[in-house]
Amino acid sequence: MSRKVRKGPPFVMLEKETLHSLECKVLTNTEFRVYAYIKKNYNGSNNGEISFKYTELKGAMAPATISSALKGLQGKGWIEKTQHGGLYRYYCLYKLTGKYDRIR
Repeated sequence: MSRKVRKGPPFVMLEKETLHSLECKVLTNTEFRVYAYIKKNYNGSNNGEISFKYTELKGAMAPATISSALKGLQGKGWIEKTQHGGLYRYYCLYKLTGKYDRIR
């Protein structure tokens, strides 16, 4: 019999302290939504190698909106870009800083 290896919880964990903090209230709705999608790809051991593709939000937001949200998150210290991706070859990789939201 094979065992299932659990990679992480099937939900995105955001603590109440984070949601009620002033830093979270400064985020725009778009930035918060993009942050939740990036955190969705975090499995507990891949910080610094979290991939985020614009196609995850295809139809919900324009690429320019996603790009400005990513720049806003980086500027406010919520995420860091660890690898710059290109067109059709590599994906951008991100790191959750844990500055305002605890990561476990």
